[in-house]
Amino acid sequence: MSADRPETQSPERDSQESTCCPSVDHSLSEDDLAADVQTLATLGTDTRYEALRLIAGADEAVCVCELEPALGVSQGAVSQALSRLFSAGLVERRKEGRWRYYTATRRAQRLLGVLDETREGASD
Repeated sequence: MSADRPETQSPERDSQESTCCPSVDHSLSEDDLAADVQTLATLGTDTRYEALRLIAGADEAVCVCELEPALGVSQGAVSQALSRLFSAGLVERRKEGRWRYYTATRRAQRLLGVLDETREGASD
């Protein structure tokens, strides 16, 4: 082959390359993708994840004072974890006097349920 002529690929090879690597895409908007990443990042620490599990597993709203001994961290760490969970839309809170009570949102319940299901299916 001459040095000034570019090498060309055969039509068969072009066809193989175009079917080998189809484009991939997802249906999420940039905002939805960012929100999902924020939600998963919020659950990315032991304290926040365990706090959400405790709140979601309770029969009634949970007070910060109940979470501190259960989590084994300071009240400040519990408050910070609850603030992040609230900002991510995973818990709701109400104030009674000087206390705040937390409940898990429907979204949080569903997320935890899916995690439980995947863990149960992992042993199959």
